[in-house]
Amino acid sequence: MAKSKLNLLSHIFRFYLLLFSISQLPISSLGETSNAKQNEDSQPFVGVNIGTDVSNLLSPLDLVSFLQLQKITHIRIYDADPDILKALARTKIRVIIGVPNNQLLAIGSSNTTAASWIDRNVVAYYPETLITGIAVGDEVLTTIPSSAPILVPAIQSLYNALVASNLHDQIKISTPHAASIILDPFPPSQAFFNQTLVSFILPLLQFLSKTGSPLMMNLYPYYVFMQNKGVVPLDNALFKPLTPSKEMVDPNTLLHYENVLDAMIDATYFSMKNLNITDVVVLVTESGWPSRGDSKEPYATKDNADTYNSNLIKHVYDRSGTPFHPETTSSVYIYELFDEDLRSPPVSEANWGLFYGNTTPAYLLHVSGIGTFLANDTTNQTYCIAMDGIDTKTMQTALDWACGPGRANCSEIQPGESCYQPNNVKNHASYAFDSYYQKEEKASGSCDFKGVAMITTTDPSHGSCIFPGSKKISNKTKQVANSTGSSSAGNKLRLSSIKISAVNNVLHILLAAVFPFLMLLLFLF
Repeated sequence: MAKSKLNLLSHIFRFYLLLFSISQLPISSLGETSNAKQNEDSQPFVGVNIGTDVSNLLSPLDLVSFLQLQKITHIRIYDADPDILKALARTKIRVIIGVPNNQLLAIGSSNTTAASWIDRNVVAYYPETLITGIAVGDEVLTTIPSSAPILVPAIQSLYNALVASNLHDQIKISTPHAASIILDPFPPSQAFFNQTLVSFILPLLQFLSKTGSPLMMNLYPYYVFMQNKGVVPLDNALFKPLTPSKEMVDPNTLLHYENVLDAMIDATYFSMKNLNITDVVVLVTESGWPSRGDSKEPYATKDNADTYNSNLIKHVYDRSGTPFHPETTSSVYIYELFDEDLRSPPVSEANWGLFYGNTTPAYLLHVSGIGTFLANDTTNQTYCIAMDGIDTKTMQTALDWACGPGRANCSEIQPGESCYQPNNVKNHASYAFDSYYQKEEKASGSCDFKGVAMITTTDPSHGSCIFPGSKKISNKTKQVANSTGSSSAGNKLRLSSIKISAVNNVLHILLAAVFPFLMLLLFLF
Protein backbone atom coordinates (compact mmCIF):
# COMPACT_ATOMS: atom_id res chain seq x y z
CA MET A 1 0.00 0.00 0.00
CA ALA A 2 2.80 2.39 0.96
CA LYS A 3 4.61 1.48 -2.25
CA SER A 4 1.57 2.21 -4.43
CA LYS A 5 1.09 5.56 -2.67
CA LEU A 6 4.70 6.38 -3.32
CA ASN A 7 4.30 5.54 -7.01
CA LEU A 8 1.16 7.68 -7.21
CA LEU A 9 2.95 10.55 -5.48
CA SER A 10 5.77 10.20 -8.00
CA HIS A 11 3.34 10.43 -10.96
CA ILE A 12 1.60 13.47 -9.46
CA PHE A 13 4.93 15.18 -8.94
CA ARG A 14 5.92 14.52 -12.58
CA PHE A 15 2.57 15.87 -13.78
CA TYR A 16 3.12 18.97 -11.68
CA LEU A 17 6.61 19.43 -13.13
CA LEU A 18 5.22 19.06 -16.65
CA LEU A 19 2.62 21.78 -16.10
CA PHE A 20 5.22 23.99 -14.50
CA SER A 21 7.60 23.49 -17.41
CA ILE A 22 4.91 24.39 -19.95
CA SER A 23 4.00 27.51 -18.01
CA GLN A 24 7.62 28.65 -18.14
CA LEU A 25 8.17 28.09 -21.87
CA PRO A 26 9.53 31.16 -23.72
CA ILE A 27 7.27 32.93 -26.15
CA SER A 28 9.12 31.64 -29.22
CA SER A 29 8.61 28.04 -28.08
CA LEU A 30 4.84 28.48 -28.10
CA GLY A 31 4.55 29.13 -31.80
CA GLU A 32 5.74 32.72 -32.29
CA THR A 33 8.51 31.63 -34.65
CA SER A 34 6.22 29.70 -36.99
CA ASN A 35 3.59 32.46 -36.87
CA ALA A 36 6.22 35.06 -37.72
CA LYS A 37 7.37 32.97 -40.69
CA GLN A 38 3.80 32.62 -41.96
CA ASN A 39 3.22 36.36 -41.57
CA GLU A 40 6.47 37.11 -43.42
CA ASP A 41 5.54 34.83 -46.32
CA SER A 42 2.05 36.30 -46.70
CA GLN A 43 2.87 40.01 -46.41
CA PRO A 44 3.49 42.23 -49.46
CA PHE A 45 7.14 42.89 -50.20
CA VAL A 46 9.51 44.71 -52.54
CA GLY A 47 12.06 42.64 -54.40
CA VAL A 48 14.55 43.38 -57.19
CA ASN A 49 15.22 42.03 -60.66
CA ILE A 50 18.81 41.09 -61.43
CA GLY A 51 19.88 41.34 -65.05
CA THR A 52 23.31 40.20 -66.20
CA ASP A 53 24.21 42.59 -69.05
CA VAL A 54 26.67 44.20 -66.66
CA SER A 55 30.39 44.57 -67.25
CA ASN A 56 32.38 43.06 -64.37
CA LEU A 57 29.27 41.53 -62.78
CA LEU A 58 29.81 40.43 -59.19
CA SER A 59 30.58 36.77 -58.60
CA PRO A 60 27.54 34.83 -57.28
CA LEU A 61 28.98 34.71 -53.75
CA ASP A 62 29.74 38.44 -53.75
CA LEU A 63 26.29 39.12 -55.20
CA VAL A 64 24.59 37.23 -52.39
CA SER A 65 26.75 39.01 -49.80
CA PHE A 66 25.69 42.33 -51.32
CA LEU A 67 22.00 41.34 -51.21
CA GLN A 68 22.35 40.45 -47.54
CA LEU A 69 24.12 43.74 -46.81
CA GLN A 70 21.24 45.64 -48.44
CA LYS A 71 18.63 43.54 -46.58
CA ILE A 72 17.11 42.43 -49.91
CA THR A 73 15.07 39.28 -49.29
CA HIS A 74 13.29 38.72 -52.62
CA ILE A 75 14.91 38.61 -56.06
CA ARG A 76 14.00 37.58 -59.57
CA ILE A 77 16.53 36.25 -62.08
CA TYR A 78 15.83 35.67 -65.76
CA ASP A 79 17.15 32.13 -65.93
CA ALA A 80 18.12 29.44 -63.44
CA ASP A 81 21.83 30.17 -63.10
CA PRO A 82 23.23 27.23 -61.09
CA ASP A 83 26.02 29.23 -59.48
CA ILE A 84 23.59 31.88 -58.20
CA LEU A 85 21.17 29.22 -56.94
CA LYS A 86 24.03 27.49 -55.08
CA ALA A 87 25.19 30.77 -53.56
CA LEU A 88 21.65 31.50 -52.32
CA ALA A 89 21.49 28.26 -50.33
CA ARG A 90 20.63 28.72 -46.63
CA THR A 91 20.42 32.52 -46.96
CA LYS A 92 16.63 33.01 -46.55
CA ILE A 93 16.65 35.06 -49.77
CA ARG A 94 13.62 34.04 -51.85
CA VAL A 95 14.06 33.79 -55.62
CA ILE A 96 11.85 33.59 -58.70
CA ILE A 97 13.72 31.75 -61.44
CA GLY A 98 13.00 32.10 -65.15
CA VAL A 99 12.53 29.88 -68.17
CA PRO A 100 14.08 31.82 -71.09
CA ASN A 101 11.83 32.32 -74.12
CA ASN A 102 14.10 30.19 -76.30
CA GLN A 103 13.37 27.11 -74.12
CA LEU A 104 9.58 27.32 -74.34
CA LEU A 105 9.14 25.21 -77.46
CA ALA A 106 11.10 22.24 -76.10
CA ILE A 107 9.37 22.32 -72.71
CA GLY A 108 5.87 22.82 -74.13
CA SER A 109 6.34 19.97 -76.58
CA SER A 110 7.65 17.35 -74.16
CA ASN A 111 6.61 16.39 -70.63
CA THR A 112 9.95 14.62 -70.26
CA THR A 113 11.84 17.82 -71.08
CA ALA A 114 9.70 19.76 -68.56
CA ALA A 115 10.32 17.17 -65.86
CA SER A 116 14.04 17.25 -66.58
CA TRP A 117 14.03 21.06 -66.31
CA ILE A 118 12.34 20.93 -62.90
CA ASP A 119 14.73 18.22 -61.65
CA ARG A 120 17.78 20.13 -62.84
CA ASN A 121 16.79 23.66 -61.82
CA VAL A 122 14.41 23.26 -58.89
CA VAL A 123 14.62 19.87 -57.15
CA ALA A 124 18.43 20.02 -57.15
CA TYR A 125 18.38 23.19 -55.00
CA TYR A 126 15.12 23.28 -53.04
CA PRO A 127 14.61 23.73 -50.08
CA GLU A 128 18.17 24.87 -49.24
CA THR A 129 17.61 27.59 -51.84
CA LEU A 130 14.19 29.17 -51.35
CA ILE A 131 12.77 29.08 -54.86
CA THR A 132 9.29 30.60 -54.56
CA GLY A 133 8.24 30.93 -58.17
CA ILE A 134 8.95 30.12 -61.81
CA ALA A 135 8.43 32.78 -64.48
CA VAL A 136 7.84 30.90 -67.72
CA GLY A 137 9.11 33.10 -70.52
CA ASP A 138 8.90 36.90 -70.45
CA GLU A 139 6.24 38.99 -72.27
CA VAL A 140 5.72 36.10 -74.68
CA LEU A 141 2.31 37.20 -75.99
CA THR A 142 3.62 40.58 -77.16
CA THR A 143 7.29 39.92 -78.06
CA ILE A 144 7.08 36.46 -79.68
CA PRO A 145 3.38 35.93 -80.48
CA SER A 146 4.28 32.89 -82.59
CA SER A 147 5.04 31.09 -79.31
CA ALA A 148 1.69 32.02 -77.73
CA PRO A 149 0.05 28.62 -78.48
CA ILE A 150 2.83 26.78 -76.63
CA LEU A 151 2.84 29.01 -73.52
CA VAL A 152 0.09 27.39 -71.44
CA PRO A 153 1.13 23.82 -72.39
CA ALA A 154 4.68 24.65 -71.22
CA ILE A 155 3.35 26.02 -67.92
CA GLN A 156 1.10 22.98 -67.44
CA SER A 157 3.96 20.56 -68.14
CA LEU A 158 6.23 22.30 -65.63
CA TYR A 159 3.40 22.34 -63.08
CA ASN A 160 2.85 18.60 -63.53
CA ALA A 161 6.54 18.07 -62.86
CA LEU A 162 6.24 20.15 -59.66
CA VAL A 163 3.28 18.00 -58.59
CA ALA A 164 5.32 14.85 -59.19
CA SER A 165 8.00 16.27 -56.87
CA ASN A 166 5.36 17.44 -54.36
CA LEU A 167 6.51 21.04 -54.71
CA HIS A 168 3.41 22.55 -56.33
CA ASP A 169 2.19 24.14 -53.08
CA GLN A 170 5.55 25.75 -52.27
CA ILE A 171 6.47 27.03 -55.74
CA LYS A 172 4.04 29.03 -57.87
CA ILE A 173 4.29 29.10 -61.62
CA SER A 174 3.15 31.88 -63.97
CA THR A 175 4.37 34.07 -66.84
CA PRO A 176 5.10 37.84 -66.91
CA HIS A 177 3.13 40.04 -69.33
CA ALA A 178 3.63 43.51 -70.77
CA ALA A 179 1.01 46.10 -69.86
CA SER A 180 0.10 46.32 -73.55
CA ILE A 181 -1.98 43.11 -73.35
CA ILE A 182 -4.60 45.41 -71.77
CA LEU A 183 -6.45 47.86 -73.99
CA ASP A 184 -8.20 51.08 -72.94
CA PRO A 185 -6.53 50.97 -69.49
CA PHE A 186 -8.03 54.23 -68.20
CA PRO A 187 -10.45 54.52 -66.67
CA PRO A 188 -9.61 51.10 -65.13
CA SER A 189 -13.26 49.98 -65.08
CA GLN A 190 -13.32 50.07 -68.91
CA ALA A 191 -10.10 48.09 -69.38
CA PHE A 192 -10.12 44.77 -71.21
CA PHE A 193 -7.62 42.25 -72.56
CA ASN A 194 -6.67 42.46 -76.23
CA GLN A 195 -9.35 40.31 -77.87
CA THR A 196 -6.83 38.65 -80.19
CA LEU A 197 -5.03 37.28 -77.11
CA VAL A 198 -8.03 36.11 -75.05
CA SER A 199 -7.85 32.56 -76.41
CA PHE A 200 -4.43 32.32 -74.71
CA ILE A 201 -5.10 34.52 -71.67
CA LEU A 202 -8.33 32.85 -70.50
CA PRO A 203 -6.91 29.32 -70.12
CA LEU A 204 -3.88 30.85 -68.41
CA LEU A 205 -6.09 32.70 -65.90
CA GLN A 206 -8.12 29.54 -65.28
CA PHE A 207 -4.87 27.70 -64.53
CA LEU A 208 -3.69 30.49 -62.19
CA SER A 209 -7.05 30.45 -60.39
CA LYS A 210 -6.97 26.67 -59.97
CA THR A 211 -3.37 26.63 -58.64
CA GLY A 212 -3.49 29.80 -56.50
CA SER A 213 -0.77 31.44 -58.60
CA PRO A 214 -0.44 35.18 -59.36
CA LEU A 215 -0.83 36.97 -62.66
CA MET A 216 2.61 38.43 -63.32
CA MET A 217 2.61 41.91 -64.87
CA ASN A 218 5.45 44.23 -65.91
CA LEU A 219 4.03 47.69 -65.19
CA TYR A 220 5.90 50.91 -65.97
CA PRO A 221 4.22 54.26 -65.17
CA TYR A 222 7.28 55.83 -66.83
CA TYR A 223 6.14 54.64 -70.26
CA VAL A 224 2.51 55.58 -69.56
CA PHE A 225 3.66 59.10 -68.75
CA MET A 226 5.97 59.35 -71.78
CA GLN A 227 3.20 58.21 -74.13
CA ASN A 228 0.60 60.53 -72.57
CA LYS A 229 2.49 63.72 -71.71
CA GLY A 230 0.02 66.54 -71.14
CA VAL A 231 -2.68 64.06 -70.09
CA VAL A 232 -0.99 62.16 -67.25
CA PRO A 233 0.67 64.52 -64.73
CA LEU A 234 4.29 63.71 -63.89
CA ASP A 235 3.46 63.91 -60.18
CA ASN A 236 0.81 61.24 -60.67
CA ALA A 237 3.36 58.91 -62.25
CA LEU A 238 5.84 59.55 -59.40
CA PHE A 239 3.38 58.92 -56.52
CA LYS A 240 3.48 62.60 -55.54
CA PRO A 241 0.40 64.14 -53.89
CA LEU A 242 -2.01 65.80 -56.30
CA THR A 243 -4.45 68.62 -55.89
CA PRO A 244 -8.08 67.37 -56.05
CA SER A 245 -8.53 68.99 -59.46
CA LYS A 246 -5.71 66.88 -60.90
CA GLU A 247 -6.70 63.54 -59.38
CA MET A 248 -7.69 60.86 -61.85
CA VAL A 249 -11.26 59.73 -61.24
CA ASP A 250 -12.92 56.69 -62.79
CA PRO A 251 -16.32 58.06 -63.91
CA ASN A 252 -17.94 54.62 -63.72
CA THR A 253 -16.86 53.69 -60.20
CA LEU A 254 -16.03 57.19 -58.85
CA LEU A 255 -12.79 55.70 -57.50
CA HIS A 256 -9.97 58.25 -57.14
CA TYR A 257 -6.51 57.30 -58.40
CA GLU A 258 -3.60 59.13 -56.79
CA ASN A 259 -0.92 57.29 -58.77
CA VAL A 260 -0.55 55.62 -62.15
CA LEU A 261 0.63 52.24 -60.83
CA ASP A 262 -2.57 51.64 -58.85
CA ALA A 263 -4.60 52.50 -61.96
CA MET A 264 -2.57 49.97 -63.99
CA ILE A 265 -3.06 47.26 -61.37
CA ASP A 266 -6.80 47.91 -61.17
CA ALA A 267 -7.06 47.89 -64.97
CA THR A 268 -5.64 44.38 -64.75
CA TYR A 269 -8.21 43.35 -62.13
CA PHE A 270 -11.10 44.76 -64.17
CA SER A 271 -9.80 42.99 -67.28
CA MET A 272 -9.79 39.69 -65.39
CA LYS A 273 -13.25 40.42 -64.01
CA ASN A 274 -14.53 40.79 -67.58
CA LEU A 275 -13.48 37.16 -68.08
CA ASN A 276 -15.16 36.12 -64.80
CA ILE A 277 -11.84 35.62 -63.01
CA THR A 278 -11.89 37.32 -59.61
CA ASP A 279 -9.59 35.27 -57.38
CA VAL A 280 -6.19 35.79 -59.04
CA VAL A 281 -3.80 38.29 -57.42
CA VAL A 282 -1.58 40.62 -59.45
CA LEU A 283 2.18 40.33 -58.85
CA VAL A 284 4.18 43.20 -60.35
CA THR A 285 7.27 41.44 -61.68
CA GLU A 286 8.85 44.63 -63.05
CA SER A 287 8.50 48.35 -62.32
CA GLY A 288 10.98 51.18 -62.13
CA TRP A 289 12.22 54.46 -63.59
CA PRO A 290 15.42 55.16 -65.57
CA SER A 291 17.96 57.55 -64.05
CA ARG A 292 19.44 58.74 -67.35
CA GLY A 293 18.26 59.07 -70.94
CA ASP A 294 19.03 60.73 -74.25
CA SER A 295 17.60 64.02 -75.52
CA LYS A 296 14.28 62.34 -76.29
CA GLU A 297 13.92 61.18 -72.68
CA PRO A 298 14.22 64.34 -70.57
CA TYR A 299 12.32 62.79 -67.67
CA ALA A 300 14.83 59.96 -67.23
CA THR A 301 16.71 61.67 -64.39
CA LYS A 302 18.19 60.63 -61.08
CA ASP A 303 15.75 62.84 -59.19
CA ASN A 304 12.74 61.22 -60.87
CA ALA A 305 14.15 57.70 -60.49
CA ASP A 306 14.87 58.38 -56.82
CA THR A 307 11.37 59.80 -56.28
CA TYR A 308 9.59 56.98 -58.11
CA ASN A 309 11.40 54.07 -56.52
CA SER A 310 11.45 55.59 -53.03
CA ASN A 311 7.72 56.28 -53.17
CA LEU A 312 7.03 52.88 -54.74
CA ILE A 313 8.78 51.12 -51.87
CA LYS A 314 6.89 53.14 -49.27
CA HIS A 315 3.60 52.58 -51.12
CA VAL A 316 3.98 48.81 -50.99
CA TYR A 317 4.91 48.80 -47.31
CA ASP A 318 1.95 51.08 -46.52
CA ARG A 319 -0.18 48.06 -47.48
CA SER A 320 -3.05 50.26 -48.61
CA GLY A 321 -3.93 48.17 -51.67
CA THR A 322 -5.58 49.84 -54.66
CA PRO A 323 -8.85 51.80 -54.91
CA PHE A 324 -10.63 48.74 -56.39
CA HIS A 325 -8.96 46.24 -54.03
CA PRO A 326 -7.91 48.11 -50.86
CA GLU A 327 -7.59 44.77 -49.07
CA THR A 328 -4.93 43.47 -51.48
CA THR A 329 -1.48 45.03 -51.88
CA SER A 330 0.57 43.72 -54.79
CA SER A 331 4.19 42.84 -54.16
CA VAL A 332 6.59 44.52 -56.59
CA TYR A 333 9.99 43.65 -58.05
CA ILE A 334 11.95 46.80 -58.91
CA TYR A 335 13.63 46.85 -62.29
CA GLU A 336 16.46 46.61 -61.49
CA LEU A 337 19.34 46.05 -59.07
CA PHE A 338 22.26 47.06 -61.33
CA ASP A 339 22.59 49.32 -64.36
CA GLU A 340 23.01 46.97 -67.33
CA ASP A 341 25.67 49.04 -69.07
CA LEU A 342 26.06 46.52 -71.92
CA ARG A 343 22.51 47.15 -73.14
CA SER A 344 21.88 48.62 -76.60
CA PRO A 345 20.47 52.16 -77.06
CA PRO A 346 18.39 54.11 -76.22
CA VAL A 347 20.48 55.40 -73.32
CA SER A 348 17.76 54.71 -70.77
CA GLU A 349 17.99 50.95 -71.42
CA ALA A 350 21.33 50.89 -69.60
CA ASN A 351 20.21 53.08 -66.67
CA TRP A 352 17.41 51.42 -64.70
CA GLY A 353 19.59 50.19 -61.83
CA LEU A 354 19.52 51.20 -58.18
CA PHE A 355 23.27 50.56 -58.23
CA TYR A 356 26.13 50.60 -60.71
CA GLY A 357 27.81 47.28 -61.41
CA ASN A 358 30.51 48.07 -58.81
CA THR A 359 27.74 48.32 -56.13
CA THR A 360 28.00 52.13 -55.83
CA PRO A 361 24.48 53.60 -55.54
CA ALA A 362 23.25 55.17 -58.77
CA TYR A 363 21.33 57.55 -56.49
CA LEU A 364 20.45 57.55 -52.82
CA LEU A 365 16.93 56.37 -52.00
CA HIS A 366 14.95 57.99 -49.19
CA VAL A 367 12.94 55.17 -47.67
CA SER A 368 13.08 55.82 -43.96
CA GLY A 369 10.31 54.20 -41.97
CA ILE A 370 9.87 50.96 -43.92
CA GLY A 371 12.32 48.81 -41.96
CA THR A 372 15.73 47.51 -42.91
CA PHE A 373 15.09 47.01 -46.65
CA LEU A 374 17.96 48.63 -48.58
CA ALA A 375 20.77 49.80 -46.31
CA ASN A 376 21.30 53.00 -48.31
CA ASP A 377 18.45 54.79 -46.55
CA THR A 378 19.31 58.47 -46.75
CA THR A 379 16.24 60.43 -45.73
CA ASN A 380 18.29 61.82 -42.86
CA GLN A 381 21.13 62.69 -45.26
CA THR A 382 20.07 66.04 -46.68
CA TYR A 383 21.83 68.77 -48.63
CA CYS A 384 21.21 72.48 -49.20
CA ILE A 385 21.42 73.71 -52.80
CA ALA A 386 20.49 76.77 -54.87
CA MET A 387 16.99 76.88 -56.31
CA ASP A 388 16.31 77.06 -60.04
CA GLY A 389 15.02 80.23 -61.65
CA ILE A 390 16.71 82.77 -59.32
CA ASP A 391 18.33 85.78 -60.97
CA THR A 392 22.12 85.95 -60.86
CA LYS A 393 22.34 89.15 -58.82
CA THR A 394 20.17 87.80 -55.99
CA MET A 395 22.07 84.50 -56.01
CA GLN A 396 25.44 86.31 -55.93
CA THR A 397 24.34 88.30 -52.86
CA ALA A 398 23.41 85.08 -51.05
CA LEU A 399 26.71 83.46 -52.10
CA ASP A 400 28.72 86.44 -50.82
CA TRP A 401 26.94 86.25 -47.46
CA ALA A 402 27.54 82.50 -47.10
CA CYS A 403 31.27 82.79 -47.83
CA GLY A 404 31.60 86.03 -45.79
CA PRO A 405 29.54 86.62 -42.63
CA GLY A 406 28.19 83.05 -42.81
CA ARG A 407 31.73 81.65 -42.55
CA ALA A 408 31.04 78.75 -44.91
CA ASN A 409 34.13 76.94 -46.15
CA CYS A 410 34.30 78.13 -49.78
CA SER A 411 37.86 77.03 -50.52
CA GLU A 412 36.72 74.23 -52.90
CA ILE A 413 35.02 76.69 -55.28
CA GLN A 414 38.14 78.80 -55.82
CA PRO A 415 39.91 78.70 -59.23
CA GLY A 416 41.75 75.42 -59.77
CA GLU A 417 39.97 73.59 -56.93
CA SER A 418 37.75 70.52 -57.32
CA CYS A 419 34.38 72.34 -57.23
CA TYR A 420 35.29 75.42 -59.28
CA GLN A 421 33.81 73.92 -62.46
CA PRO A 422 31.23 74.53 -63.76
CA ASN A 423 32.19 78.14 -63.15
CA ASN A 424 28.82 79.78 -62.55
CA VAL A 425 27.09 81.50 -59.65
CA LYS A 426 24.42 78.81 -59.15
CA ASN A 427 26.95 75.97 -58.88
CA HIS A 428 29.21 77.91 -56.51
CA ALA A 429 26.22 79.02 -54.43
CA SER A 430 25.01 75.42 -54.03
CA TYR A 431 28.38 74.36 -52.63
CA ALA A 432 28.55 77.37 -50.29
CA PHE A 433 24.95 76.89 -49.11
CA ASP A 434 25.59 73.23 -48.32
CA SER A 435 28.81 74.08 -46.50
CA TYR A 436 26.94 76.54 -44.27
CA TYR A 437 23.99 74.13 -43.80
CA GLN A 438 26.24 71.28 -42.69
CA LYS A 439 28.31 73.60 -40.47
CA GLU A 440 25.11 74.64 -38.70
CA GLU A 441 24.22 70.95 -38.17
CA LYS A 442 21.20 71.33 -40.51
CA ALA A 443 19.49 73.61 -38.03
CA SER A 444 16.03 74.93 -38.87
CA GLY A 445 16.31 77.97 -41.13
CA SER A 446 19.93 77.29 -42.10
CA CYS A 447 18.93 76.49 -45.69
CA ASP A 448 16.98 79.55 -46.75
CA PHE A 449 19.23 82.46 -47.75
CA LYS A 450 16.21 84.71 -48.25
CA GLY A 451 14.33 82.17 -50.33
CA VAL A 452 16.99 81.19 -52.87
CA ALA A 453 17.98 77.80 -51.37
CA MET A 454 16.22 74.45 -50.93
CA ILE A 455 16.83 71.14 -49.12
CA THR A 456 17.26 67.98 -51.19
CA THR A 457 17.95 64.30 -50.44
CA THR A 458 19.77 63.88 -53.76
CA ASP A 459 23.53 64.11 -53.46
CA PRO A 460 24.62 67.15 -55.56
CA SER A 461 28.24 65.95 -55.74
CA HIS A 462 29.60 65.59 -59.27
CA GLY A 463 32.84 64.25 -60.68
CA SER A 464 35.67 64.97 -58.23
CA CYS A 465 33.57 67.62 -56.47
CA ILE A 466 32.32 66.12 -53.20
CA PHE A 467 29.80 68.29 -51.37
CA PRO A 468 30.20 68.84 -47.60
CA GLY A 469 27.09 66.77 -46.85
CA SER A 470 28.58 63.72 -48.58
CA LYS A 471 31.72 63.98 -46.50
CA LYS A 472 29.63 63.63 -43.33
CA ILE A 473 27.59 60.52 -44.21
CA SER A 474 27.46 58.30 -41.15
CA ASN A 475 25.72 55.15 -40.02
CA LYS A 476 22.97 57.06 -38.22
CA THR A 477 20.44 56.40 -40.97
CA LYS A 478 21.03 52.66 -40.84
CA GLN A 479 20.47 52.72 -37.11
CA VAL A 480 17.21 54.64 -37.60
CA ALA A 481 16.06 52.15 -40.23
CA ASN A 482 16.91 49.20 -38.01
CA SER A 483 15.06 50.63 -35.02
CA THR A 484 12.07 51.49 -37.20
CA GLY A 485 12.03 48.05 -38.74
CA SER A 486 11.91 46.40 -35.36
CA SER A 487 8.93 48.42 -34.19
CA SER A 488 6.28 46.69 -36.31
CA ALA A 489 7.72 43.31 -35.43
CA GLY A 490 7.73 44.39 -31.82
CA ASN A 491 4.04 45.23 -31.96
CA LYS A 492 3.24 41.76 -33.28
CA LEU A 493 5.43 40.23 -30.63
CA ARG A 494 3.66 42.17 -27.89
CA LEU A 495 0.25 41.03 -29.16
CA SER A 496 1.40 37.43 -29.14
CA SER A 497 2.91 37.93 -25.70
CA ILE A 498 -0.49 39.01 -24.34
CA LYS A 499 -2.11 35.84 -25.66
CA ILE A 500 0.67 33.65 -24.34
CA SER A 501 0.65 35.38 -20.97
CA ALA A 502 -3.03 34.51 -20.70
CA VAL A 503 -2.18 30.85 -21.33
CA ASN A 504 0.54 30.99 -18.71
CA ASN A 505 -1.85 32.53 -16.18
CA VAL A 506 -4.34 29.70 -16.74
CA LEU A 507 -1.59 27.16 -16.22
CA HIS A 508 -0.47 28.82 -13.00
CA ILE A 509 -4.05 28.82 -11.70
CA LEU A 510 -4.36 25.16 -12.65
CA LEU A 511 -1.16 24.38 -10.78
CA ALA A 512 -2.31 26.21 -7.68
CA ALA A 513 -5.75 24.56 -7.63
CA VAL A 514 -5.06 21.02 -8.82
CA PHE A 515 -1.92 20.15 -6.91
CA PRO A 516 -3.39 20.50 -3.35
CA PHE A 517 -6.51 18.62 -4.47
CA LEU A 518 -4.48 15.72 -5.80
CA MET A 519 -2.39 15.61 -2.65
CA LEU A 520 -5.56 15.49 -0.54
CA LEU A 521 -6.88 12.56 -2.58
CA LEU A 522 -3.61 10.74 -2.16
CA PHE A 523 -3.61 10.90 1.62
CA LEU A 524 -7.35 10.13 1.97
CA PHE A 525 -7.03 6.93 0.00
